[in-house]
Amino acid sequence: MALLLGISVAHAAETERWTAAQANAWYAKQSWPVGSNYVPSSAINELEMWQAATFDPARIDQELGWAQGLGMNTMRVFLHNLLWEQDRDGFKQRIDTFLKIAAKHHIKPIFVLFDSCWDPDPVLGPQHPPIPGVHNSGWVQAPGTKVLDDPSHYGQLQAYVKDIVGRFAKDDRILAWDVWNEPDNDGGGNYAAEEPKDKFQRVAQLLPQVFNWARSQHPVQPLTSGVWHDGDWSKLGDLNTVERTQLTQSDIITFHNYEFPEDFLRRVQQLRTYGRPMICTEYMARSAGSTVDGVLPVGKKLDVGMVNWGFVSGKTQTIFPWDSWQKPYTLQPPVIWFHDLLQRDGTPYRQREAAIFRALSAAPKGVVPADAVTLPASEGTRVVKTAH
Repeated sequence: MALLLGISVAHAAETERWTAAQANAWYAKQSWPVGSNYVPSSAINELEMWQAATFDPARIDQELGWAQGLGMNTMRVFLHNLLWEQDRDGFKQRIDTFLKIAAKHHIKPIFVLFDSCWDPDPVLGPQHPPIPGVHNSGWVQAPGTKVLDDPSHYGQLQAYVKDIVGRFAKDDRILAWDVWNEPDNDGGGNYAAEEPKDKFQRVAQLLPQVFNWARSQHPVQPLTSGVWHDGDWSKLGDLNTVERTQLTQSDIITFHNYEFPEDFLRRVQQLRTYGRPMICTEYMARSAGSTVDGVLPVGKKLDVGMVNWGFVSGKTQTIFPWDSWQKPYTLQPPVIWFHDLLQRDGTPYRQREAAIFRALSAAPKGVVPADAVTLPASEGTRVVKTAH
């Protein structure tokens, strides 16, 4: 009985959330995480990226080579439960192929298991072409409404999480698992009528289970889900159920911020109260005030990992702003790109941004070299001159 009790206690300890000390020890061993949210420019969404007929290793290899040239060492990459249901063995083989390509370029991805943004009715097979002038016009949610609305499908979701995380749980080519992107997002775009009326309640019940399913596979990589709403993130009692789960179940803290640098700094200060390492897994909306020049050096100085939205301009069309759903940019392009860093041929949208990425990624953690600062240093970004 004592032996069985000991095994039970040991198993429970193995499946518990990392302590803050464990999370900080893990982060101390990592290079400063810097990269982009990634889908190949040839794919409109995660389904087109991964399905056998459209999986494009050559394009991925080329684009991750460009990322390496900028000094990037991570990419946030979205998976999908339907891909696993369609062809679980082939899907895992393609993930392994992607990891081999990424490792060749010294990039460790953050894999996203579920996502509550954009089209709630994902369909396998050929994906529709982009809607002209519209931001992310083909991105799909995971799970979709049909699955989210039917608890009889939740066993399949559990099997998907356990199989994917279990297959790669000890794989040091992976940086982290983002179990659910913006779980309490109401979709966005023109999809409101297709969203479940009780979506928040269903997600709030599922999210803790997803953490448990993933954690049951004993991954060596941390689990996380990023907060993104307005509000004071330091006041746990004032947050909604989903946000509380995100902040109390994540091994490392992740968040999204598309605001000016001063707001980014305020968010980091709020999240410092949890005593865990942080990665901003979405930022950069140039016309909203979130830029490489303004925000990336702040993240480096504060030792917060930084993953901007969008890498190579392509079928996702995220050079167009969110309001393109109301007023498509069909007659002329936006004055400035909203997201994305590179043209389709790999040329930087702005050479200055590329130079900042290279300078910051080459410097030690917490150090902002002089050639990475466009304007005079603010209180939050002390300039340190380094030799090159």
